[in-house]
Amino acid sequence: MGENRPSRSDGRGAKDLRRFEINWNPMGFALSSLIVRTGRTAVLCSVCLDESVPRWRQGEGLGWVSAEYRLLPGSTPQRQRRELLKLSGRTQEIQRLIGRSLRAVLDMEALGERTLLIDCDVIQADAGTRTASITGAWLAVRQATQLLMAQGLIDRDPIRQQLAAVSVGLIDGCPLLDLDYSEDSHAEVDLNVVMAADGQLLEIQGTAEGAPFNRQQLNQLLDLAEPGINTLMVGQRQALADLHGNQ
Repeated sequence: MGENRPSRSDGRGAKDLRRFEINWNPMGFALSSLIVRTGRTAVLCSVCLDESVPRWRQGEGLGWVSAEYRLLPGSTPQRQRRELLKLSGRTQEIQRLIGRSLRAVLDMEALGERTLLIDCDVIQADAGTRTASITGAWLAVRQATQLLMAQGLIDRDPIRQQLAAVSVGLIDGCPLLDLDYSEDSHAEVDLNVVMAADGQLLEIQGTAEGAPFNRQQLNQLLDLAEPGINTLMVGQRQALADLHGNQ
């Protein structure tokens, strides 16, 4: 496999992540906000608080998390039209994925009857926007819940586990971590993996773009994704340490 390994445009090895970077608090009025960058992909993640829950949730003493995702007009080489009246199937699927992933690691009882509204707006798309959104949104929620505890609005930490996500894929039969667009656009298999800190998988989204792939190849991709996600979690913890160190 090593001899047939495809060269990557940015010089990375097959197991290497793109550069991961967090810029905190670009928005002054949101409860929390950040820009997450993975290589050339950049996503603005923000969290706002609604002191209520959907009607079907009322009276249960439980909170809720809702997520929205958009590609901003200048985020791709060809301008994206704003989705105003009707969301594309892709947009709906991604924002549901973000919401599901975060709800899986949150204690809704600890939130009380309030909703965290998460917005993930893609500033620049070079593949991996959904996984970057999940990784950045967890950090934004982490900051938001810490602020809510500091303000006395909630009395215990609702976050049960750390969460991150990454893409992996097969190109010329070789597993590669964290695909950019030049790789994603011609990958034979594209897999998005969401994982909690205890190693439990929350979501696996896999697609064979051409020929089907087998169980061995799936295992290779998961074996590549897990250490990549662990490295992203180290980056998340460092970003939080940097934030607290600057306060």
